[in-house]
Amino acid sequence: MRRTIFVGNWKMNMLISSSEKLVQELICASDFVGNFDIIVAPSFTSLSAVRTLIKGSRVQLAGQNMSSKAEGARTGEVSAAMLQDAGCDYVILGHSESRQYNSESDKLISKKVLLASEITLNVILCIGESFDEHNAVKTKEVLERQLLGCLEGVSEEKLINLSIAYEPIWAIGTGQTANPDQVQGVHYFLRSWCEKSYGKKMASGIRILYGGSVDSQCSSSLMLQPDIDGLLVGGASLKSKSFYDIINSSFETGE
Repeated sequence: MRRTIFVGNWKMNMLISSSEKLVQELICASDFVGNFDIIVAPSFTSLSAVRTLIKGSRVQLAGQNMSSKAEGARTGEVSAAMLQDAGCDYVILGHSESRQYNSESDKLISKKVLLASEITLNVILCIGESFDEHNAVKTKEVLERQLLGCLEGVSEEKLINLSIAYEPIWAIGTGQTANPDQVQGVHYFLRSWCEKSYGKKMASGIRILYGGSVDSQCSSSLMLQPDIDGLLVGGASLKSKSFYDIINSSFETGE
């Protein structure tokens, strides 16, 4: 059975002190029940402080991005090994904001996936279509192209540490959440693609998350869908109560 996962992507928000406060509030929510993982992705400057506080708790740490190089002359970048050394178990790759603002291509992202897999750093690979692509009914075409590009050269053995996050760009930060049935259809397509490309065992084990204006009002209906294994949460993860409510409402429906 796939273990449910909730990821809080804090993006470029919060200083060290506010990051510490937020994670302490999350840890103190001791009535969390269920078979699931909680991942938080603070800014790079807060990783060390958050790492200290989550030790011994169920909360795990993720980097928001990483370099496509293992080391060397890449001023301002952070390597996979550096993230792991800072206490990260996960890294978010291919986020739409990184693609848009940093011009990250599928080919570049594939290099990052390979580097992370070499040191068993768990990858949360983000894919998703734009508003125009969605309206042109090209969602599946776009997602398949992204998967082929981002996973180029990645063997089935390396995919054991991979999760996929479907984040339709038109729903990120817009308040528009895709219909749960629509999302389930996309997730079913992604799992079917994985089975066709890598086999049934890989497809049945890979966790596929949804991200895009997630809040406690929509999380329960999303998590009822059989192929939605977790949620990638942006703005709503910046307050402990709203993130807690998302997790709690998801499990009120039952797994």
